[in-house]
Amino acid sequence: MKKLLSSPVQMSLSTAENQVYQNALKYFTPLSLNLMAVKVSQRPDDFLGWCGELIRLCREDLNMELLDEEQFLPLKKLQETLDVGFSISQFKMARIAPWPIFVDFIEQQNKIHALDERLRLLSYVDEIRQQPLADLIEEDRLAFAGKHTINHDYSIYNFDVEWFAATKGAKVFHTLLVKCPEKFDSALAHIPLTGEVNHDDYQNFVNDFQKIFKEYTQDKAQGEKAPLAAATRLLAMRRPDQFIALNNNKIDILCQGLSIAKFKNTDFSSYWHDMIGTLRTFPWWHHAKPDANAQIAKESDATDTSEMTNKEVSNELAIWSNRAVLIDLFLFADAELAQNSNFIRLRDKIRNKAMTKSKATPKKRSKESAEVLVDRALTSDDIPEYLLGKRDSIIIQVKNGKSVEQAIGLMRAIFG
Repeated sequence: MKKLLSSPVQMSLSTAENQVYQNALKYFTPLSLNLMAVKVSQRPDDFLGWCGELIRLCREDLNMELLDEEQFLPLKKLQETLDVGFSISQFKMARIAPWPIFVDFIEQQNKIHALDERLRLLSYVDEIRQQPLADLIEEDRLAFAGKHTINHDYSIYNFDVEWFAATKGAKVFHTLLVKCPEKFDSALAHIPLTGEVNHDDYQNFVNDFQKIFKEYTQDKAQGEKAPLAAATRLLAMRRPDQFIALNNNKIDILCQGLSIAKFKNTDFSSYWHDMIGTLRTFPWWHHAKPDANAQIAKESDATDTSEMTNKEVSNELAIWSNRAVLIDLFLFADAELAQNSNFIRLRDKIRNKAMTKSKATPKKRSKESAEVLVDRALTSDDIPEYLLGKRDSIIIQVKNGKSVEQAIGLMRAIFG
C-alpha cells in the first residue's frame, strides 16, 4: 500500500492532477493504519488508474468496522478527491482523443453512465425542439428544461429528463418558464437549429435570456441574476452538438478537467470564450458527420452482419449529433448512478404500488396532456387495431390519474 500511495510522485502529472494528489495526501494521514491493512494487488502506473484503484479499495476492501467515528469524514473527503482526480484524468484524454477513440470511450460508458437512456432523452428532445416551448404540454417543456415530475409517465418518458443538468433547484427560472415561455422561445430563436453557432448568435440569446430575469425582478428589493446553468440546459437541448450543459456541481470539475479558469454561475462570457472555445479545439468535436451509407457499404460485405452494422452506424450518428453534451460521460460515475435515474425509480415505485394495491389518490392530468401522451403511445407498432377505437376511454383513464401503460393494459384486459 505504501508503494501505491507514493507512486504518483513518479508520474507525469498535470497541474490539476498534482493538486488532487496533494489534497489526497492530507486525508491519507488519519487513515494510514487502516489503509496499510488493505492488501494491494494492482499498482497502476498512470494517474487515472491510480485514482480508480484507490476508489475501489476504499469502497470495497477497506474494513469499515475498524474505522473510528472521526475517520469517516476524512474517508469521505478522500473519496471525493479521488473522484475529482479520476474525472480530471479522463478529461485529459478527452482533450486529445481522435473521433474513433472518443466514440469507443462513449460507448464503453453505456452501463455505468446509462448512455442508452441518455440517447433516448436526446432523441425525444430532437422530436420536439422545433416546437415553441409555449406550445408544448407541461411534461414536454420540463423534459426540455430539465425538471422531473411525477407526471412524467415512465411508459412515455422512458428516460430521466434530468440527465446532463437538472434545473429543479432553479425556482425563479421555472416560475418564469410557466409565466412567459414565449420569451424563452424568443431567446432560443437566436440559436440556429443547424449549422454553425457563432458568438453573435450566442450573445443575442444571452441578452434576451438575461432580460427576462431583469424585468421579473425590477420591482423587487433584490435582483435575480440570470442563472448560467439553466441557460446552458436550454442551449444544450437546442444544440447538443454545440453546448455543454452545466449545473453548479459540474462547473468546478469541468473547468479543472478542461484546464480553464473556474467561473461563476452568472459568467456567460467565460462559458462561451473559455469552455465552449476550448471544446472547439478538440479533434473529435471537429470530426465530419459520419456518412451512414458509405460506412455501411464499406463494412457490410456479409448480409448477416448488416443489421449489426446499421445499429453501429446509427449509434455513431447519434453520438456525433450530441457530441458536446455527451462530454458528461467523462465525469466519474459510481455503480449506482444509472440505477438512480428518476425514470427507473418512478417506474419501480409505481409498479410496487400496483403490486401492493396502494390506496394513494392518483394525481390527475390535464385533458391536453392526457391526449398528447395517449396519442404517442397509440403510435407504437404493437398496438392492436381495436385499441385505437378505445382512444377516448384511455384518455379518460389517464386524465383521472392512471399511467398510459396502466390504462392501455386495462383496455387489453377488457377487450383483448
